[in-house]
Amino acid sequence: MFFMLIFIDESGIHRPVGKSTFVLVYVEIENYNKLSSAFIEIEKELGIKYFHWAETVWAIKEKLIQKILDLDFNLKIAVIENPVNPSLEMERVLTHMIVERNIVKILIDGKKPKWYEKKIKKILRDKMITIKKLKTVKDESEAGIRLADLLAGLARWHFENIKKDKIEKYYQRLKSKILVVIE
Repeated sequence: MFFMLIFIDESGIHRPVGKSTFVLVYVEIENYNKLSSAFIEIEKELGIKYFHWAETVWAIKEKLIQKILDLDFNLKIAVIENPVNPSLEMERVLTHMIVERNIVKILIDGKKPKWYEKKIKKILRDKMITIKKLKTVKDESEAGIRLADLLAGLARWHFENIKKDKIEKYYQRLKSKILVVIE
């Protein structure tokens, strides 16, 4: 049996139109140190301190995407039409997405309001998963959160047909890592 870490991020939830994505990145605990080190090394090679989708130019995003698709992780994606109530949608989709029992820890981006963390704790309690497993972290402190941010941005661009000519080949490669897509 293997144990997992889950990193949660979303993209586009505050936009009045288009789509939002919630992404859960699953990493086996034994592979996380390797994935984290590789991600950090890629950032260094590209000359960026910390990756963030909204703050990075396409040329850097593309180079990072090319390299991270070779790393060992899986993900789940939920796609929602905007406008959304992030609280209700998150509860709805995460209830269906977090089904595993072998979760060591769930890490979410620390820039979230308190209600976000409380909603996730409620979902975990309802599934009889220990609340101690939830931790909010700053994106610069965890490569897994930055990976989730990258994947949420890539997925949203795919589902909204943004720069489709540039991202489609990467999304097609990403498909082999996707466990489930909820639309």
